[in-house]
Amino acid sequence: MSLIRVILCIVFPPLAVIDKGCGSILITLLLTLCGWVPGVIAALIVNNK
Repeated sequence: MSLIRVILCIVFPPLAVIDKGCGSILITLLLTLCGWVPGVIAALIVNNK
């Protein structure tokens, strides 16, 4: 995982998982809307796999 991807996960999580598929984008977007921290954690987990 590159440094730019990690920064993108922190700043705007749904944009960081845009190449991982529609389901990942929707889950990360919903978690980001519920709270910023869950969205960041989900984006980091998806990008780490």
